[in-house]
Amino acid sequence: MNVMKSYMIAIVSALAVLSVITSCKYLDVVPDDVPTLNNAFALRTQAKKFLFTCYSFMPKNGNLGQDPAMEGGDEIWRVIANAGSFFNIARGFQNVVNPYGDFYWTNLYQGVRDCNIFLENIESVPDMEEFEKRQWIAEVKVLKAYYHFYLLKMYGPIPLIKQNLPINAGVKQVQVSRSPVDSCVKYIVQLLNEAVPDLPLNLVDPTQEAGRITKVIALSLKAKILVYAASPLFNGNTDEAGLNGPDGKPLFDQTFSKVKWDSAAAACKQAVDICQAAGLKLYEFGSNYQQFFLTDTISTQLSIRNSVCEKWNSGTIWANTQSFCSSLQGLALPLMDPKQSQNFVPRGELSPPLKIAEMFYSRHGVPIDEDKTWNYADRFSLRTAGDSDKLYIREGYTTAYLNFDREPRFYADLGFDGGIWYGQGQYDDTKNLDLFYVQGKFKQPNASQSDRSTVTGYFIKKLISFENVVGSGTTYSINSYPWPIMRLSGLYLLYAEALNESTGPGPEAYKYLDMVRHRAGLPSVASAWTNYSINPGAFTTQNGLRDIIHRERLIELAFEGQRFWDLRRWKEAAQVLNAPIQGWDGSQETAAAYYRPVTIFNQTFGSKDYFWPIRDANVTKNASLVQNLGW
Repeated sequence: MNVMKSYMIAIVSALAVLSVITSCKYLDVVPDDVPTLNNAFALRTQAKKFLFTCYSFMPKNGNLGQDPAMEGGDEIWRVIANAGSFFNIARGFQNVVNPYGDFYWTNLYQGVRDCNIFLENIESVPDMEEFEKRQWIAEVKVLKAYYHFYLLKMYGPIPLIKQNLPINAGVKQVQVSRSPVDSCVKYIVQLLNEAVPDLPLNLVDPTQEAGRITKVIALSLKAKILVYAASPLFNGNTDEAGLNGPDGKPLFDQTFSKVKWDSAAAACKQAVDICQAAGLKLYEFGSNYQQFFLTDTISTQLSIRNSVCEKWNSGTIWANTQSFCSSLQGLALPLMDPKQSQNFVPRGELSPPLKIAEMFYSRHGVPIDEDKTWNYADRFSLRTAGDSDKLYIREGYTTAYLNFDREPRFYADLGFDGGIWYGQGQYDDTKNLDLFYVQGKFKQPNASQSDRSTVTGYFIKKLISFENVVGSGTTYSINSYPWPIMRLSGLYLLYAEALNESTGPGPEAYKYLDMVRHRAGLPSVASAWTNYSINPGAFTTQNGLRDIIHRERLIELAFEGQRFWDLRRWKEAAQVLNAPIQGWDGSQETAAAYYRPVTIFNQTFGSKDYFWPIRDANVTKNASLVQNLGW
């Protein structure tokens, strides 16, 4: 135990760069009934509580107040008065004095600190089997890797806390510095490689252990990290040429390395293979629901929606048990029944902009501005839904041409004026006139209001369980689910991306790209582009296939907190996020007046916005902690 006591536990204070370390705090993070550090590892039961403390620092993905990727980009717009602090990032108000999201700098390094405490002391627990110790150690190494990776995504090069500082650390030791990006990635991958052999392929008791780390999670995380490391933001990013450590050495290697993509492709292949060995497969909804036999149209939409909303489904690699999606569903669902009280829980205020609606493919599986059969120039004109549209758009309803003849993910992910909203207590799709549909123009039930409902004319359907039930009065029954950090379709698209960057277009890249498209009810890339695109050969070139894969990923993972990070790692954010946020004119009652694009906000994004600023006070106190460029 002397070694245990020789380490300073308050590494958070070191990272806040205080000149003097005055205390050894751990009681604020371990369970209340663990009075001393000695007792924390005296028995297996106590050590297990500390293990779960290490898990407790998991970022709350999908939480509007704690996940910058939800409201910090351009996927979701809201009434400003109702928005969380991360919406200020989307509006260009990030700052160095009190950065939005800065709490992760403290929280995740505190998580790393507790992971180090666990790793330093778990061997002393007397009543544990050796294999179980090895598994717990492996789990904590993965958590430690993930916490470092999350900080890397936010800040770029970061301080690596491989072990806690000794209690007698001097000022120079306390003044930590940022490690080069490549060193950060190497250490994170090292932790994962060390962990993999001791992790189970599958959980023995999924009911009790759901969310615990497995080989599948560790190898999939490794694949994702190496894809990030190979991406333009981290691989030969010359825009970061002036960011040097206190020793004058660059924190970003300025030379592009194809080897990084080779390594990423190999890691993705390893992750894909382990997922298949563990029995994972792309989720598909069965056509039988209760007493109803559902059409292929609705079954395909539910395959898309339930790939997120059905907890622990066959396509879930890693879901976050620290973050369950419940209140977000209420914020996303529009008011379905006009008889409901105005204080009814659903508010429908998470609004995808018009450009997100335009992002989805046509029904032929190509971009709407490339489909030679789709009238892109008249996308804002009016059209009335007929019998063939009745499971997508209310029959006889007039809406924008933009909402017709789109791919299944458009209808599964988005609600819009006139759009059918399957579920919520109405399950017989043969009675299409009984199904809920959105009415979004001024004075209609789902119209834009000053304090609630959509500001763009679109709603997020994808994140809402179709089994939620609208009750009488003010009741709304919500089926909550743990937020998916990684899904199999996301891994398949990472693999296709890495293969294309490593070796160019080829059968293997097409295979995994097409598997995702097939589940979404779309033809293969080759078939779609050859037959319907004005650029039929795009998929045969590396640049063309890159664009296709990027768009496929943005569509497949829409509203899951991935777009925010992907646009950054691809270095496409400066182009995409300097476009206006637009929607329909919600102040209008008639279709002709409503379906006119209006600009809600003009976003701006500069090169400095690719990374978070380090809090100015931290940089002032620690000369070794250099600030990110532009801040």
